[in-house]
Amino acid sequence: MFNKRYYYLIKIQYLGYRFHGWQKQPKLKTIHLMIDRTLNFILDGIQFKTLGSGRTDAMVSANETAFELFIYEKIEDESVFLDLFNHNLPQDLRALAIEEVDEKFNIIQHSKIKEYVYLFAYGQKCHPFCAPLMTTILDDLDIDIMKQGAQLFEGTHNFKPYCFRATDKGLYTREVKQCLLTENILFTANFFPKHTYTLIVKGKGFGRNQIRLMMGALIKLGRGEVTLEYIENSLKHESTDVMDFIAPASGLILNRVEFE
Repeated sequence: MFNKRYYYLIKIQYLGYRFHGWQKQPKLKTIHLMIDRTLNFILDGIQFKTLGSGRTDAMVSANETAFELFIYEKIEDESVFLDLFNHNLPQDLRALAIEEVDEKFNIIQHSKIKEYVYLFAYGQKCHPFCAPLMTTILDDLDIDIMKQGAQLFEGTHNFKPYCFRATDKGLYTREVKQCLLTENILFTANFFPKHTYTLIVKGKGFGRNQIRLMMGALIKLGRGEVTLEYIENSLKHESTDVMDFIAPASGLILNRVEFE
């Protein structure tokens, strides 16, 4: 006789700077590894499985994302479980909330909107404490033209040039619901430079390194190395361009995930 399986959506946040991304990899410290290792300890032999809402790359952080816990014993007190989970997680990983869902819930398919933030500054060397969260571009950048460039990414376009190692079999026509470059008001610290900026991108799903390649193109635009017309043409269906500058990973934050 099979035991009944229970389903929980657990929201988490983490600083990705010392992790090799979400996905488990041999001999590397990853977010998924630390979550499963911690659950294995606190659940003390209870059978379970976890599935993330998506992958993040090495050094990418998350302000709010989630994973689904499949477990063969009901969690009687969710608040106590959350406290115990947090007590045993490493200090750069925190559980925010837990919610019971049913067997129809699919954490991949029910992910409606993902919001990414790319945090950056330019023109001067920043305090080293900025490094885990913010990319510093030492060159001068034209922020106004970068704001115009960011708006070009909004809508449904061919994002194949903005997918790392794209093949002819992938799904590259995607919709970006919002792409906004603005002065940073989301994250603050007393060691941040006076002026910092965010690229905020919202959509249902993104290709491999898509946000970082978009940011790379905007940095090149801000440096004067490419034009607005170049970015506009790169998004056309017939484009065969391949973006050659991936912005550093540590400036990228998965800010939140909305579920249906």
